[in-house]
Amino acid sequence: MALKATIYKVELSVSDMDRHYYETHKLTVAKHPSETDERLMVRILAFALNAHDQLEMTRGISTDDEPDIWQKSLSGELELWVALGLPGEKVIRQSCGKANDVIIYSYGGRTAEMWWEKIKNSTTRFDNLQVTNLSETDTKELEKLASRSMKIQVNIQDGEVMVSVGDSIVYVTPVTWKKADH
Repeated sequence: MALKATIYKVELSVSDMDRHYYETHKLTVAKHPSETDERLMVRILAFALNAHDQLEMTRGISTDDEPDIWQKSLSGELELWVALGLPGEKVIRQSCGKANDVIIYSYGGRTAEMWWEKIKNSTTRFDNLQVTNLSETDTKELEKLASRSMKIQVNIQDGEVMVSVGDSIVYVTPVTWKKADH
């Protein structure tokens, strides 16, 4: 018998001083049985970092042809493709061909660093690709905040991110390994 996804109810308030974006999103997030709390929280953080009225969580981990998060224009054009983890070169190439902008949020400490060393030279041709790394320390702290019902406040200023759930606060410093060149 297949395991079912666990549903998380998230009220995500984003105050992004860098982009002048201030909204609250009510999200129903399905956590795949193979997804960790760490990955779930990275997904929510990635949503907050790119928050927009058209931004949506996708089926993500359970499908190969969709990112974890995407943003489509009103005419259905794929504007933003957000992937988590350490995708292979083929997936990166396909993603960059499908969307105007692609952002990969890598995490996993030394494993992510080794992945980037191996793959970075093959990504230089993609002008629409950004790769941002989240430190293992930061993502492990985020993991501790996970619960089935969350009110999350994310404040972003000068590239620094403060995530608070109740009385708990985690500071995250995303590091851009590759900037989009367009």
